[in-house]
Amino acid sequence: METRWELVHTMTDYYDGPRKGIADFQGRPHLYESEWDHVVDDDLPAFRLSPVEPAVFSLAMESWRIWRRWENAYHEGRTTSETHPALPEDRARFEELDRLLEPVLKIDETNFIWARGEFKARKDPEDSGKGFAPLEVRWSLR
Repeated sequence: METRWELVHTMTDYYDGPRKGIADFQGRPHLYESEWDHVVDDDLPAFRLSPVEPAVFSLAMESWRIWRRWENAYHEGRTTSETHPALPEDRARFEELDRLLEPVLKIDETNFIWARGEFKARKDPEDSGKGFAPLEVRWSLR
């Protein structure tokens, strides 16, 4: 069965590829988090996927937009790395969102699935072309 490419909404951890964030799985936002797979010898990373509630998704997207504003400003030379991860005018809200999201934006240990993820850049007419490119992912169940 051919799987479809789905939208990656956020990428909050990156090391040799996306490691954590929110992406659609079967059309619904899910938290994805990479895990080391000692059993399967495959070049696609293994992820745990857990559904994200709409209210949590909304807060996470607000936080992501703040970070993307910082990222664009940084690459345009309008701010420095010392302000990372939010512009000064966004700092208080970013920190508030971080406090709200920290306890709830986690893999639900009672409700997750394992999947392999293949990520690629996607076209987005609203993308500034600076920093990380918008992504899409194709999930395959393990």
